[in-house]
Amino acid sequence: MPGSVIGINMTYGYPGQSSRQGDEVSRTRPVSTASANINFGAPVVQNSDGSVQAWAATNVAADFSGIAMRKVKAAKIYPTQNFGYYVAGEPCDVQQRGGISAQCAWGTPAVGSTVYVRIAVVAGTSPTGAAIGDLGASNETENCIALTGVKWSSTKDARNVAELTMIARQGV
Repeated sequence: MPGSVIGINMTYGYPGQSSRQGDEVSRTRPVSTASANINFGAPVVQNSDGSVQAWAATNVAADFSGIAMRKVKAAKIYPTQNFGYYVAGEPCDVQQRGGISAQCAWGTPAVGSTVYVRIAVVAGTSPTGAAIGDLGASNETENCIALTGVKWSSTKDARNVAELTMIARQGV
């Protein structure tokens, strides 16, 4: 049997998958009807009515309320259900504290290093394929902001998935 079938490398799972049990705090919130799709493993913002929405260019670090968890409800996006998303009106599971897997879109995460979220995409400065709300491991002045109480807790695997830890509870 070929090694590619069995696998010889450990990965960090799929974006949005809780990675450490025991310190996880999570909530289920409805996705705002005005929100774009919220990808598994993406940062979310909680609104005053309790709904959540996808990260936007106008958000600041204090708006961060957690990471959208990977909860496969049905195979409606088969065969890519491990990289799914929540749509407007659906309940969204949000992890507010603890370890979770997320895509590191740029930079090289190191244990204990700062997690940044993209607020702007600038031609010639931002990496190819960059999007608002991407999480990364290096500071691009004026293109991203540092998240408070959130640290990378691993390097990234071949799929750019790494583990991050929310040290302090985010959101309500």
